[in-house]
Amino acid sequence: MKCFHIFKHKFKSRAAKSAPELNNNRSKSKTSEPNRVAKSTGSVPSHRSIPDMYKEIEQNLRVFSLLELKEATNNFNRLLKIGEGGFGSVYKGSIRVENGNGGPTIVAIKKLNTQGLQGHKQWVAEVQYLGVLNHPNLVKLLGYCAVDGERGIQRLLVYEYMPNKSLEDHLFNRAVPTIPWITRLNVILGAARGMAYLHEGVEVQVIYRDFKSSNVLLDKDFNAKLSDFGLAREGPTGDRTHVSTAPVGTRGYAAPEYVETGHLTVKSDIWSFGVVLYEILTGRRTLERNRPTTEQKLLEWVQRYPVNSKRFSMIIDPQLQNQYSLNSARRIAKLADSCLNKNPKDRPSMSEVVEILKQATEESEVTCSDVRSSHASSSKHFSKEAANTSRQISHMAQASSS
Repeated sequence: MKCFHIFKHKFKSRAAKSAPELNNNRSKSKTSEPNRVAKSTGSVPSHRSIPDMYKEIEQNLRVFSLLELKEATNNFNRLLKIGEGGFGSVYKGSIRVENGNGGPTIVAIKKLNTQGLQGHKQWVAEVQYLGVLNHPNLVKLLGYCAVDGERGIQRLLVYEYMPNKSLEDHLFNRAVPTIPWITRLNVILGAARGMAYLHEGVEVQVIYRDFKSSNVLLDKDFNAKLSDFGLAREGPTGDRTHVSTAPVGTRGYAAPEYVETGHLTVKSDIWSFGVVLYEILTGRRTLERNRPTTEQKLLEWVQRYPVNSKRFSMIIDPQLQNQYSLNSARRIAKLADSCLNKNPKDRPSMSEVVEILKQATEESEVTCSDVRSSHASSSKHFSKEAANTSRQISHMAQASSS
């Protein structure tokens, strides 16, 4: 699904200016703290921006040479390409540990399409945000490469490798195994925790601005990790209620008030989260042109099946094969509806979203456990009946022969 960048002439940002450009001559930090950033203990006023915080910890990121990354990807071999989009291409690679000890590490290397200033700005934003932010549900940035040469500029990012691709792949790609109901809930709960950290757990409020299923990556244990922070912005400070910026993001996920006015708040992220909740429930993309006209737009289609109606179960992804908790599914749909409230102020906070998802997940785990116990009991009963029947047949055979 393509990104959009509209009304650029109409809205001028009143937020902080773009972060300063990175270079390979990194200044040493005056702090000895090894962690990237301390979590906020509350809504304590702060004047430090993400670029300010980045300057203190930039030495924690490894600066790769272009030659290192060429060797890691066999000169960006097409066979090692694992992703592609408007941002550029992602390759699976193998890098040596910096101190030379230990074996090679498998990584993901994003080679950005840097034509134009916008690509470079997004690269800088990604380095600075992921350099500062640190949470189990955010993808880890290991380092970067920046080269300015006669053949143009090269901008690359090196991340931890996510072997289970993205949530989008497991929902919509028929070549990838679909994930069961309880796994879907655990994935979206992990994503919600990552978003709650951005909104409420950092010294400066961070608006993700591009939450969608393709940006939720999955590690080997299907733990969710948010990726792609090129569009992230700092939230409003002081008495400001929003950040004014040209609307960018992905069609179908961006909040309507943001698209219409350019006013950005954390509630814009909440809307996007509601869209993905319905994708998880239905197994459908936010827009599918190949369906009948009345079913092409996901949010319009689900409105025909209210959460408390008997018809509600008709929207549930058929790939789940009825292996889900209906009560839990209703709870998720109600949460999605509250996230998609037309009035941004009426949408829940991400911490509230996390709590509701925890309840839905626990409810589903109990339901799945009961189903497994029922199946085990039925199987045991069947085995006992079969044994009795077998003995009866044996006795009858012996009686007949005598």
